[in-house]
Amino acid sequence: MTSYVGRSEAERKEMLHAIGVGSMEDLLDPVPAALRAKARIELPGAMSELDVRRRLRELSLRNIDPDGVSCFAGAGVYDHFVPAAVRHLLSRSEFSTCYTPYQAEVSQGTLQAIFEFQSLMCAVTGMDVCNASMYDCATAVAEAALLAVSATGERRILVSACLNPHYVDVLKTYCTPTNIEMVEIPEDAGVTDLAELESALGLGAACFIHQQPNFFGVVEETSGIGRLLSSSKALLVSCVDPISLSLLEPPSTYGADIVVGEGQGLGNAMSFGGPLLGFFAARKDYVRKLPGRIVGLTSDVRGRRGFVLTLQTREQHIRREKATSNICTNQALVALAATVHVSLLGEEGMREVAEQCLSRSHFAAECLSQLKGFSLKYDRPFFKEFLLECPVSAEALVEALFDEGILGGVPLSRFSGRAELLLVAVTEKRTRKEIECFVDATRRASERLPRA
Repeated sequence: MTSYVGRSEAERKEMLHAIGVGSMEDLLDPVPAALRAKARIELPGAMSELDVRRRLRELSLRNIDPDGVSCFAGAGVYDHFVPAAVRHLLSRSEFSTCYTPYQAEVSQGTLQAIFEFQSLMCAVTGMDVCNASMYDCATAVAEAALLAVSATGERRILVSACLNPHYVDVLKTYCTPTNIEMVEIPEDAGVTDLAELESALGLGAACFIHQQPNFFGVVEETSGIGRLLSSSKALLVSCVDPISLSLLEPPSTYGADIVVGEGQGLGNAMSFGGPLLGFFAARKDYVRKLPGRIVGLTSDVRGRRGFVLTLQTREQHIRREKATSNICTNQALVALAATVHVSLLGEEGMREVAEQCLSRSHFAAECLSQLKGFSLKYDRPFFKEFLLECPVSAEALVEALFDEGILGGVPLSRFSGRAELLLVAVTEKRTRKEIECFVDATRRASERLPRA
């Protein structure tokens, strides 16, 4: 029998000694001091169920109703429309028959949903295989780097400076303990510097990771990137917005070996930043190295169609030394929402969403850039998102707009020292009236704020 009684002081000391640390505090050394609580956290006393419900209700009222504001914030999480049918279908019992899909005989709904998700992501990206989904795009990017290192034997990865900084942070976390060298390829006027990329590839690399459209919303020169990678041993990892692929060429056409992306915009709300949905697709050559799991189509002894877990690369299923990942689950419910969403919209519907994002973002960019002191940072093609150069602090501008019920974008000062840059996203949900109100509010706020 396993005991669930807490460890004694003597047992804790023995465990600390075994792992080579003197105290529990030593285990916290990697956590920056600025992030640690300075004093003991005072928790409230016990409450009745009725009082707890009242208290939680009070706290919930502090939240902002997302439908009560105009959201122009993006940077990886976007305010796309979610049809009511998506939530309705998610609640069907076929998709909640068990906790995990290991028992195929009682998990056919769950397994089929995953199979359909894989199939749709392959169709969207043009790749051969796709796994059952991942936690988010950031972890998918990091796992792609690990796969590339395993496949090529190289321990040096190249990363575009135009990749989402959050993804880069997670990538660094993965690379540090595994002794993988990460080299940043600088930007040139909003896109990856191809001359620098070519030079870096000459020194050897496991992969090059880029984003399309990139973090600034700019459309990268993928033909040039594909040409450079085609003559290199390094794998090409493309981080894509699945909605943009209704208008842009699929990664398979310019030679991508691995395609990852964030699927939150497919049938899922922003939800204060999560849960998110990472997808991971690749060429067939790497099917046995894909992280997570893959569901396959089969038939039972009576010839009836069925679904089963086919490949799983984690340590629990194969010899530890052959495992390529410790990812042991997938975002089943979030992936199901994406599957329902894409199925409902279809190819024409997805294209309509992409076209509306494109036209409305360009309309907003044109209007904002006509304001005194405002301009687009990059004069390049963009999709859904653009970088605005402001005559005032972008942080102060966002705060002023919030008072008028507008989430005015993401200040780039959160990622760099550029206080005057604002990243603005415009999805199909933003109406012409909302955009015009946003522009007018921006003009008024900039007139009363001090110059940057």
